[in-house]
Parts: sequence; C-alpha cells; structure tokens
Amino acid sequence: MGSTRVRILEDGSRTDKRLGIAELWLAPGFSGPPQHLHRKHEETFFVLAGTVDFTSGHDTHRVSPGQLVTAPIGTPHTFGNPDNDQDASILFTTTPDLYIEYFRDLQRLKPGPEGLKPADIAEVMKKYATETWQP
Repeated sequence: MGSTRVRILEDGSRTDKRLGIAELWLAPGFSGPPQHLHRKHEETFFVLAGTVDFTSGHDTHRVSPGQLVTAPIGTPHTFGNPDNDQDASILFTTTPDLYIEYFRDLQRLKPGPEGLKPADIAEVMKKYATETWQP
C-alpha cells in the first residue's frame, strides 16, 4: 500500500465480526489518508513506536508510544508520521470488523510514483460507509 504496511491480526473471523485488529507501519514522512469519517464503525489507535500526528477537524495532536487515540463514529480524523527518519507503528482496532477489508482492497490498488492517489482511496472508503471530510 505504498508507504504503509498492514499486518492483519484479527479479521473478525474469531470474534463473530465484532472486532478487527491490525498493526500499521507508517513510513517516515507518511502524510496519511485524506481526513475522513466513518458511519458504521469505530476505531482506536495505540501508538507502539515512533511519533504519530492525529488530526481531527482543525486540531492536530502529536502522540507518543503508549498513548491511545479513539475515533468514534462520525468523528473526522486522519493520521501520519511526521518523523522523516523513523517508522511509526500503531496497533489498530475497528469495531465492528468492517474496515479490515478496506486494507485488503487498498492492497489491490496500484500506487503511482507518489503512492496511492487520494481519489482512489476515497472510492475504496465509500464501500465501507466512510467519506472524506474537509475542514
């Protein structure tokens, strides 16, 4: 998926689709997906390593390892790795498991020289009751 790697730890098959879990690795300087909001699932992000900037609306917070960020249904958000020298990693949950398939769909896209195109990402998001959001 370009500068982000995802390892799916739980795809919902063992949780009756109530929970999906993945580990995300963000490459140095990864600017993140377009700011977006979800209509049918919630997310949590537990920073394991590096520094991650989380943005919701106009507010951005720099988050360190050991800190947790939540994105309830309807909350605009995005995240990125502001560090130009070090990967960041996140333990990610989605309840229900809906968004795990999103990562699989992104993997099928063909990145260009600059990575995945925001318009292509937005199209995939639509399949999962997710829409881009502009502050």
